[in-house]
Amino acid sequence: MSQSPDDSNAIPVWGMAAIEHKRASILENVEKYAENRDYHINLNSYFYSVVGRELKTLVGDAGRLLFIRCQTGKLIEYVQASSVTGVDVSPKIIELAKKQHPEAAFHVMDPEKELPEGPFDTVLIQDTTDMVDIQAMLERVRAVSLPHTRIIIYTYNHFWEPLVSLAEKANLKTPKVEPNWLSVRDYEGLLNLSGLEMLKVTRRVLMPFGVPLLSTLINKFIAWMPGLERMNLCHFIIARPAPQPRPASDFKISVIIPCKDEKGNVRSAVERMPELGRETEIIFCDDKSTDGTPDEVRLMQKEFPHKNIRLVDGPAISKSRNVWAGFAAATGDIQLILDADLTVMPEELPRFIEAIVSGKGEFINGSRLVYPMQGQAMKFTNMLGNKGFATLFSYLLGSPVRDTLCGTKVLWRRDWEKVSKMIDTWGAEDRWGDYELLFGAARLNLRIVDMPVHYQERVYGTTKMTRVFKNGLIMLRFCWAAFLKLKLPQM
Repeated sequence: MSQSPDDSNAIPVWGMAAIEHKRASILENVEKYAENRDYHINLNSYFYSVVGRELKTLVGDAGRLLFIRCQTGKLIEYVQASSVTGVDVSPKIIELAKKQHPEAAFHVMDPEKELPEGPFDTVLIQDTTDMVDIQAMLERVRAVSLPHTRIIIYTYNHFWEPLVSLAEKANLKTPKVEPNWLSVRDYEGLLNLSGLEMLKVTRRVLMPFGVPLLSTLINKFIAWMPGLERMNLCHFIIARPAPQPRPASDFKISVIIPCKDEKGNVRSAVERMPELGRETEIIFCDDKSTDGTPDEVRLMQKEFPHKNIRLVDGPAISKSRNVWAGFAAATGDIQLILDADLTVMPEELPRFIEAIVSGKGEFINGSRLVYPMQGQAMKFTNMLGNKGFATLFSYLLGSPVRDTLCGTKVLWRRDWEKVSKMIDTWGAEDRWGDYELLFGAARLNLRIVDMPVHYQERVYGTTKMTRVFKNGLIMLRFCWAAFLKLKLPQM
């Protein structure tokens, strides 16, 4: 028989009282099983180690970390952070967390109603299946986030609901009160409603139990395969705050121009360079030119004293090392690469800046393969190679990229500082720098956006992209190294 909303002795099942009643039931359940939480974690130690290592890969350097529904804080052990703030609804759980992780700050809070004062660089949300109002929680997350904050939701695949319920009944897992099982599409909708934007989803753990050799075989080498990937138990949803556009005039822009024997293009680069922000810094990175390129740059410094033109000596090792030298010398908020051959027109650079300051992208990648090319701007074999590698890179990056080797790329200085720590860690050499930047951006979970450009023939000098077959092998080696780092679970 149904309860009447007017019956004062009835369980509150109408209106907001029903919501509060469910919150109370969840708290009661968490308190009831708090003492057994570590038992279940230890019982499933293999599972938590796989989840922890995946979070370590996804989060990287978390900076100021907010951990929502932190439970006893087990996953903190896997995350590198400058500070950790954990919240949970249960006083008993928080007491256990404080004992196990005295270095972190823990608070008894309902994240649907309040969160500690921010801002935070990373927000980790652990298992929303027993939250009553996920949207309310996400709205509060948005309020303590910065534009660069990354939100990671770790939850379970609805497909596994029968097995998870069975595990709870067998005392293999802590029981939940009427768990809600949301799809990735549900989360995407809630994120959008809360002022957040989903970036990507990673799916892991096809075998949650530790069986020597078999578990590693399945989770590392089989679980990521197309068709099987969606069967994984764990979903890791990465999101960011919805963009809040700012004017380019708020920022200083550094234009890094790597050059070797490009004397005839220096004047054109200076004269055609538009004002891109509050200040435009033009950095010529000369890689031991023999045609007088450095002297031409010095001449431009004298002829255009009102422009901030700088000359940096490159190490004469590779284009990538030359670019890194320019980045190290740059002082702007935004860093932009423009190849000295000017096959990408300086006049189109404002579009790149607008794309990044508007928040439409956080890493803007030039694409030469959208519009028709001028004359012999790119050899046919180079074009075929670029298109082939673009398909491969789009798979590895989890984001559509049509042109991997266009020299024009833009990113925030703060993101470059993080990417720079990954240089030479991929297990293969990148002679051009494009791959280190693209894969570094992917590892940081940045929004990568292609910017079409009108690619033109160079008017001075010769292309440095020769020996197509040899270069192709180098690219393949780097792709393989990136596949091992980005696609295979780090176990």
